[in-house]
Amino acid sequence: DVFDGISLQRLHDKSLAMAALFHDAADEALIPRGFSLASQRDSRNRGSHVALSHPHGYAIVQALIGRGIIGDFRRPDIMRFGVAPLYNSARDIVLLVESLIEIVDTDDFDHDLGEAAVV
Repeated sequence: DVFDGISLQRLHDKSLAMAALFHDAADEALIPRGFSLASQRDSRNRGSHVALSHPHGYAIVQALIGRGIIGDFRRPDIMRFGVAPLYNSARDIVLLVESLIEIVDTDDFDHDLGEAAVV
């Protein structure tokens, strides 16, 4: 079985820690750059994902995909990211946040790629 030898409590704790890391980084570095937190902070009110909103959310998700970071876009401007403790680490959260900062700070996204492009 894939979960042999794996503590589900440790996985849950790791998921909570990674989401907290994301929320702290969002408060410090992303909110000042025009992002808003779109996921619940309280883990009892959200699944194992975190979400941000940004007026250029779709274009930013596309820029992330171009860098090998896969996010999920939901209309009108929500960017969702899985926090899967079996597959992700705190380093992945840091890389995500650093990539979001770089994309926005360097204007490295297609401003003309708006929500209308979503099928």
